[in-house]
Amino acid sequence: MMRTTTSAKDLLMRYTPVAVALSLLAVISSSVTHSQSPEALDPRAAALVAEGRSALAGGNVNAAIDAYESALTVEPGSVTVLLSLAEATRRQGMQGKALHYYRVALNTDPRNLVAIAGEGMALAEKGATEKASRNLARLQTLCGKSCAETQKLAAAIAQGPSPRMVTADAVTPKTVVSEN
Repeated sequence: MMRTTTSAKDLLMRYTPVAVALSLLAVISSSVTHSQSPEALDPRAAALVAEGRSALAGGNVNAAIDAYESALTVEPGSVTVLLSLAEATRRQGMQGKALHYYRVALNTDPRNLVAIAGEGMALAEKGATEKASRNLARLQTLCGKSCAETQKLAAAIAQGPSPRMVTADAVTPKTVVSEN
């Protein structure tokens, strides 16, 4: 009677492809699930974000920014909070500050469509249409031409620079010298 013995090499050759395939399947499915799940915020941060959204809807941009900044202290690095804060600062005419928040969000989530579109709109409002067009091309690649973010950015680029943008001269106080 002949006895078959399986060597370690034979086992490795038989099961390695199956193990690799299963590992890749697990990695891909977990990354897709992770990227599609909404970010869970701390309840305190969620309340502050809701407060900021209602303030922004009511036209009180400063109160919205205050609420979002408070939420950011509770949830540092939260993409949801960063995007809300970026939108509020952009509406206030502070495109440079908005760009900072959009870029921090994109460092965390490079394929975030809202962040890509928001950054592009802030660039277009500053007059950097070439850079905004790069964001538009990226959005078209990621979600197509009929995507809401793509259409918003295309409209912002077509509109051109924003007249409400705040310049450094407008913020810098003028020195006044008076005699005693």
